[in-house]
Amino acid sequence: MDLSKYAALFLAESREHLKSCNSSLLEWERDPAAGEPVDRLFRAIHTIKGMAATMGYAPVAQLAHAAENLLDALRHGRLSATPVVLQLLFRSVDTLGRAVENAAAGSEDQPDVGLIVELDSAAAGTLTSSVSLTAPAVEPAVESRSRRASDAPRSRPVQVTIRPGAVMRGARAALVLRRAEGLGAVSGIRPLVAQLERDEFDGRFSFRLQTKLPDEAVVAALGSVGEVEAVRVEEAVAQEVDGRAQGRQIRVDLRRLDDLMKQVGELVVAKNRLTSISLEAGDPALTELSERISRLVSAMQGEVLAARMTPVGEVFERFPRLVRDLSRDMGKRIRFDMEGEEIELDRSILDEIGEPLLHLIRNAADHGIEKPEQRAAAGKPAEGRILLSATRERNTVALRVVDDGGGIDREAILAKARREGGAPETDALTDDLLVRVLARPGFSTAQTISGVSGRGVGVDVAMTRVRALGGTLEVRSELGRSTTFLIRVPLTLAIVRALLAEAGGERYAVPLAYVAETVDFDRQAVTAVRDREALVVRDRVIPTVHLCDLVACPSKAVSARRPTIILEVGERRAALVVDALVGQQDIVVEPFDAPRGLPSYIGGATILADGAPALILDASALL
Repeated sequence: MDLSKYAALFLAESREHLKSCNSSLLEWERDPAAGEPVDRLFRAIHTIKGMAATMGYAPVAQLAHAAENLLDALRHGRLSATPVVLQLLFRSVDTLGRAVENAAAGSEDQPDVGLIVELDSAAAGTLTSSVSLTAPAVEPAVESRSRRASDAPRSRPVQVTIRPGAVMRGARAALVLRRAEGLGAVSGIRPLVAQLERDEFDGRFSFRLQTKLPDEAVVAALGSVGEVEAVRVEEAVAQEVDGRAQGRQIRVDLRRLDDLMKQVGELVVAKNRLTSISLEAGDPALTELSERISRLVSAMQGEVLAARMTPVGEVFERFPRLVRDLSRDMGKRIRFDMEGEEIELDRSILDEIGEPLLHLIRNAADHGIEKPEQRAAAGKPAEGRILLSATRERNTVALRVVDDGGGIDREAILAKARREGGAPETDALTDDLLVRVLARPGFSTAQTISGVSGRGVGVDVAMTRVRALGGTLEVRSELGRSTTFLIRVPLTLAIVRALLAEAGGERYAVPLAYVAETVDFDRQAVTAVRDREALVVRDRVIPTVHLCDLVACPSKAVSARRPTIILEVGERRAALVVDALVGQQDIVVEPFDAPRGLPSYIGGATILADGAPALILDASALL
């Protein structure tokens, strides 16, 4: 029987078991006397061995069998979990991962005989301590899973109903979500945030809230938001391993979801076109049909988007092992914590965000966290801490990499930038200028080049990838105390709600995720900040950007009080002055080959309801 057609399934399931192996090893390393981690590890290795034998992948099965023998000796107390044995198991899991990848790709590599001999020697109790430990002798280097105290916040489903007849139900729902974010971590919003802004939203939505507050306090806080009819907090149902307690699931090739998303995108374009034609025709029957099709397409769009949403924990879980190995190699003690793993992102964004996080975490371990003796001299605990967290902020997800190391010396950075040329004309680096300098290709704060960093590509790669996703990268640092790198990315890139604006007779799309409000451009409210025009909006001074000046076209606005879009990314704001506001529309971000010299504020292109193309503005570049 031809088993090659099952190779993809074998690879997917083996990867999941290998992730479990790494997390179990990290937990076991923290508490060598614990029994549950070794049992989980044994089950995962045993499962991989069985699948590999069924598929005829002998090298994988042989290596897994040798590791299984060692684990069996450990489970039954014939051996103890020494650092030498644990490091050997870490190496075995790494080698097993490579063997699985090679086998699934059709490679007929021979098994690692040397490693199998070491595993057999360890199982027999004859392994010497000089065999496998090459890292510096430091104390246990890393605690690499989220620390959750006994009083950790509970995650509970919350259902909210907006009062029937309330105006701007989507805005009311957004206020409830903002209030909930002040109470704890919000995730699993249904329907999706983009659907809350549509006219067909009926005012009922749900989400999961992770907070320490009691149910009564949550109900009172959310119920105090205007036009809220009911708030119900349900008890979280424990997720049992028993399949009867979980929804039925099947594995679907991601390419099929991508193709389905493209078809839904075409449906959205056709829906917008049909809506435009029905409004022009004035035919009641056509209008009714158009509205029904619009509701059906919107519902389908929401379901497909929900199917693509994936917890960021799938990317986060690859980093504890990374930090553990880095801390051993560099002779440091680092605790790695994670928060907000349940926050969801579109799969296409999640696949791309791993590399920027990888570079930022490596930089935090190398540049940020000091050696134990340096931390002790500075009055800090010998063990440093890196925190990777995810939180939801409006229609974006914020990912933070925080370390409690030595911070960034801005004066030294500015001096080096001046020596290398291209330094900003300033005496002090603000957070915004600091990230621009750090993101310059080839710029590095390292004194020497190592295997981890020093070539000046980490922040540059992170910035480039994040900008390509329509996101932003910020840095905040306090010398001697901490550094925070903050990444903001949209929930999805496929279909977004946008505000259409006109300038010089051309229409442009501004993603609503970055629109705080719209106001009139009043000449009496204009001031200047550092020789730059700014607009005063409710006692806040906001720099202005005239879209006509930006795209070099003559303004066709007649009135002096032109519409102005207040853009907001994190704590930064800008006032985008346009000729007219056309309306809101679901737009499909169309892929296109950007010509050379395309301005950075152009984030993509789309097809509008009338079939005309329009450029999508990148809010972060405008700021």
